[in-house]
Amino acid sequence: MRYPIDFLDSFDKTFLFWIQSFLRYKLTTLSNRQVDDKDKFQEILRVLKFDISSMKELKKLIKEARQCGLIGINTYINPIEKLYYYCQKQGFASLKEIDEEFLIDFLAIETSSLSDATKKNYRMAILSLFKYIDKQNQNDDGNSYIYGFELKNLTGLNSKSGVKLPSFLTDDELKRFLKSIDETSFKDYARAKNRLLIKIILYTGMRVSEAINIKYKDMILEDGLYIIKITGKGNKQRIAMVKQKYIQKDLQEYKEYRDNSTALLFSSRTGKKLTQPYVSYIMDKILTNAGIHKDKNGAHMLRHTFGTKLYQTNKDLILVQEALGHADINTSRIYTHFDKDRLKKTTSIFD
Repeated sequence: MRYPIDFLDSFDKTFLFWIQSFLRYKLTTLSNRQVDDKDKFQEILRVLKFDISSMKELKKLIKEARQCGLIGINTYINPIEKLYYYCQKQGFASLKEIDEEFLIDFLAIETSSLSDATKKNYRMAILSLFKYIDKQNQNDDGNSYIYGFELKNLTGLNSKSGVKLPSFLTDDELKRFLKSIDETSFKDYARAKNRLLIKIILYTGMRVSEAINIKYKDMILEDGLYIIKITGKGNKQRIAMVKQKYIQKDLQEYKEYRDNSTALLFSSRTGKKLTQPYVSYIMDKILTNAGIHKDKNGAHMLRHTFGTKLYQTNKDLILVQEALGHADINTSRIYTHFDKDRLKKTTSIFD
């Protein structure tokens, strides 16, 4: 059903309605492959059919959807939430007062300290919202109000240059981190699980979302190596390997506590899939114990550490691409920035 662009009695209520409708639409169109609590997800969709009283309530529902497995929804909710509060401060009476110049100002202010990749996500989220409104609003005469936003030529949003180097562990930090994995205190039932999870991410370079979705049957021991079948982005499958000696002790200990009723390798005490915030919590504890402070402390830093070490050791971009599951080899080129042997040649040009 379509509605006029300004069909409620206040700007705040109307804009919240459009945002709610858009986010519900995104929940139904994003990949749901990782959704593990289908009943909860169905309930969230049901609630989103009715009026939501505040942005706080809406964000709570989106957070619950993310915990069900709709990880990609965060790309949309964070920028749109900021835009909603930014608009509130302007005292608008109609959604028609939002124009392209206003959105460019918003993006310039809110993304000034963010990376280029995050800036592009903000632009994409805002454009998606207003394209949705363009298609869904309709007046009594059957006509629609069309924004037609493009948001082109925004500084830092369209350029492919200025790629920020990823955060990774140096050799010294890596030694301290590995030591801290075994020394950091966790509850007995979670200790081996947490260590095993972090080590698998580090030693294979897999994404956090890939690690928490490993199935127990997809981890096979062969000739001193654990071969792990991974289901990555776009439902693409690949193989990762890790030496048995790196994880055997933790794996054996974890088997004593693991819930055998679930197909997943890693699960909570109640058999539910682990969440990305839980993995972030483990990382924070280990890094704090090791005395390591980075710009980005998430477990994705371990993936960058793996990619960096792999390229430094082999100088083989194809191998990096295959091991990390990059669809485009240009994504793997980021790790050539850490080729110290190659860069050392620049120091001798004036000899």
